[in-house]
Amino acid sequence: MNEYDETTAYDDLYDDGDGSDTATRSPASVTDSWRHPVNVGHLVMGLAFLGLVLVWALIAGDVVADDDVRWLLPVPWVLAGGAGLVAMTVSARRRSRPLP
Repeated sequence: MNEYDETTAYDDLYDDGDGSDTATRSPASVTDSWRHPVNVGHLVMGLAFLGLVLVWALIAGDVVADDDVRWLLPVPWVLAGGAGLVAMTVSARRRSRPLP
């Protein structure tokens, strides 16, 4: 085995600099350190893209009639916007929650 084995690489990569070992911290602080905030813009645009692909697949597969396209195209945008509003609300509530 070389001087720089996997254990050392793991410890260096996840060292938070305060001298504490991850194994000695509480489980809540370990899971919180792995979380990152949701990028709401990415979420909304990803959901809108998936919705538009679904609409395209429905139209290309002749599942929906041509008259239904007029009301079907805005649906992904409305649903993605609603998901963005929910994500922003949940994120704001988590940030405003007092620490234990």
